[in-house]
Formats: sequence, structure tokens, C-alpha cells
Amino acid sequence: MLEDKEALRALMTRGWRALDRKDWAAWAACWAEDAVLEFGPWGTIRGRAAIRARVEEAEAPFPSMQHHLLNLDFDVAGDAATGIGYMWFVAVTTPERNSAPYSMGGPYDWEFRRDPDQGWLLIRQQLGVWWTNGDAPQEAFASG
Repeated sequence: MLEDKEALRALMTRGWRALDRKDWAAWAACWAEDAVLEFGPWGTIRGRAAIRARVEEAEAPFPSMQHHLLNLDFDVAGDAATGIGYMWFVAVTTPERNSAPYSMGGPYDWEFRRDPDQGWLLIRQQLGVWWTNGDAPQEAFASG
């Protein structure tokens, strides 16, 4: 079970570091084809391709960004797992104002399944926003 928890932590770290590099293919590979993303302003998005497209569009305006995953905790039951954690997202909105980044934070709630060929994949993510600081480009987190 500890190996599974470490594999889940590695999946999330690999995926969210890929977000920072805007390596959309590597990030999308962390998700199952039939995955679901639930995020307040966007509602529910179904399917890996649709999730990738929406997140890629939302984060395109940021010249640089950091996705921090905090207080991760996973429960594993065979080939299924759940997890919780916190998000701390920080992004430069314009290179001239890198000392005044946009940031937001809130809770993550995840579900995973083990694929026999690909290992652990994210099948559901619910993200809440508890706080924000600064101004994000209007199109970034608007309703989809």
C-alpha cells in the first residue's frame, strides 16, 4: 500500500510540474480517457481531451506559473484510490509585473484507478477555490 501511495504522489507531482512547463501532453497523460473535472466556475468537464483543452486555454495567458500540491493524503483499496490535498497556484500575469503575481488556493478531492498498462490514472478531480489574491486575466477562470 505504501508503494501505491508513493506512486500516486509521483503521478500528481509529475503531472502538476508538467502544468508549470505547459507540457500539456505529459499532464493529460495523468488522466484517464473518461476522467471528470469539477471546478466551480467551469462546472463539470468530461473526458481527457476536453479537460486538457479547457485547462490549456485557461492557463495560456500566464507567462509562468507554479502549481503547488500541499498536504496530500491518499487511501488505496485494491485498484481504486482516493486522495485529498490543497492547491496553491501562483502565476505571473505580465512579465513586467512579476513581483505582483496572481494566486489562489483551495481543496482538491481526487479519485484514481489503476490501469493494467498505464498504472495509476486520475479519474475525477474536484477543485474548490477558497481564496484569491491579485488579478487574473479575465478569460483564465471565467465560466466555460
